[in-house]
Amino acid sequence: QVQLVESGGGSVQAGGSLRLSCAASGYIYCMAWFRQAPGKERERVARINQEGSLTYADFVEGRFTISKDNAKNTMYLQMNNLKPGDTAMYYCAGRLVRPCLSAGRTDFGYWGQGTQVTVSS
Repeated sequence: QVQLVESGGGSVQAGGSLRLSCAASGYIYCMAWFRQAPGKERERVARINQEGSLTYADFVEGRFTISKDNAKNTMYLQMNNLKPGDTAMYYCAGRLVRPCLSAGRTDFGYWGQGTQVTVSS
């Protein structure tokens, strides 16, 4: 059983930056960031696999960068130029096997507890 622990959330003003981290207790082939705002469905932000291939949701618009340190089983999300619309609980998700870049929310079996990101205008 792999455990995922997020950190790095907080409150910033619009235009600010935050860096989220997700530490896995063991090997994870595919990791992803999802987010969920109050009253909305959980949506995918970005995905990355062990080889470093990655995808982003359209709304990222070049503002976020996902990365992964395989030696540390840790994933990061650098978020720049944050907007109030980015306010949400951000969740780390993991999947042990392929496929990764086409995996949807229900394909991920491991989830962290979430870290809150609040962006004020």
